[in-house]
Amino acid sequence: MSGDSTRVTHAGLPHAAQGEPFLPGPTFAAPTHWSGEGGPGGYGRYDNPTWTRYEAALGELEGGEAVVLSSGMAAVAAVLLPVLHPGDVLVAPSDAYPGVRTIATDHLRTRGVEVRLVPSTDAAFREAAVGATLVWVETPTNPGMDLLDVAGLARAVHGGGGLLAVDGTLATPLRQRALDLGADFAMSSASKHLTGHSDLVMGYVATRNAARAAAIRTHRGLMGAIPGPFEVWLAHRSLPTLAVRLERQEANAAVLQQALEAHPAATDVRWPGFGSVLAFTLADAEAAERFLGAARLVADATSFGGVHSSAERRGRWGTDDLPEGFIRFSAGIEDAGDLVADVRAALDAAG
Repeated sequence: MSGDSTRVTHAGLPHAAQGEPFLPGPTFAAPTHWSGEGGPGGYGRYDNPTWTRYEAALGELEGGEAVVLSSGMAAVAAVLLPVLHPGDVLVAPSDAYPGVRTIATDHLRTRGVEVRLVPSTDAAFREAAVGATLVWVETPTNPGMDLLDVAGLARAVHGGGGLLAVDGTLATPLRQRALDLGADFAMSSASKHLTGHSDLVMGYVATRNAARAAAIRTHRGLMGAIPGPFEVWLAHRSLPTLAVRLERQEANAAVLQQALEAHPAATDVRWPGFGSVLAFTLADAEAAERFLGAARLVADATSFGGVHSSAERRGRWGTDDLPEGFIRFSAGIEDAGDLVADVRAALDAAG
């Protein structure tokens, strides 16, 4: 199966059984019947068949073994914390998702890990990767929309004996398979495009190394970073529409890019050519707030990847070195004409 819609529709489903649904319902259980000796099997903090089906689906899409966790940040922690020890070196982006920087500086650095924060350019990462234990990159970057050469970075990092982890949340595995490009870990917030309805929080990590996958599962069980079975079932149920949602979102993003570039209020329009997320800059914070207040089809919200268009002024968090009028915009699946008209009117109001 090679087509995106075919893959996401059938990924992780069990073989057909007479009278059974395509996707079995969620399994709700803490303890289960489990006799005899052995490991922690039979307890819901370590295993659940609903997780197993969704992990199989994610593994098919990423090309590796996937481990589902309770959030994107839980997935970040499940890579960073087990891998890095006192004396190790972490290279991470200074201009990407702030949660990674917080773990690096407030937790790992205080425990004896050397942290090197660098801007998200191939040259900066290659230079900083010398002697690194783990290099964490994000591509496209959030919110700057910058792209990195994952294959080239993988060669550079591995040449120095390090590991490469790639956050591909903005790309999804339909637009970027980091493991195929040489990454050791592919991480994503499944709360975004994969579920697509802005109604749950989840994350996952995929790898082709069985020992690393086992370490992530051990971390998940010990830390209790487990997702609820109903949320996982909802995520798996939403997966078959990923390809069609993404195609519509990208079509809307493309026409929005043109509309933004043609409007005098918007500058520095950024879109990597795939995915739902664009970025642009308005004159100042007040102009950005006027834009958000005037939009009728666009929710002022701090996530992305959902079927409803959303946007936010990123400077309100104080975590990014960005202009005060910088807007991150996530294109939904509304009719393109309606969405463009609404954005143009909001830009007019922004002045």
